[in-house]
Amino acid sequence: QVQLVESGGGLVQAGGSLRLSCVVSGYIISINAMGWYRQGPGKQRDLVANITSSGSTNYADSVKGRFTISRDNAKNTVYLQMNSLKPEDTSVYYCCADLAGAPYPYWGQGTQVTVSS
Repeated sequence: QVQLVESGGGLVQAGGSLRLSCVVSGYIISINAMGWYRQGPGKQRDLVANITSSGSTNYADSVKGRFTISRDNAKNTVYLQMNSLKPEDTSVYYCCADLAGAPYPYWGQGTQVTVSS
């Protein structure tokens, strides 16, 4: 039974920083890739950043230079360091994991990030 649990969200002023964490538990052979997505009210869920088993990263243009994704393979954990936060970053952030041998990705419950002006 695979489970993803996000943490680290909260309320921060514009220009501040937060670090999100996502821990994957359950039966895991290996993790092909992990990523962070966000979904604001009335909007679709969009990619923020992802990272593959080889260490390759990908970022949305809106967060390049401000956000950094990283992973700790030993802990089955992915992080999203968010700096220079803007009000438009306000959203629910979701963790996603692509596991070896799984036909579909797994998702966490989401964590709220609110940036005030």
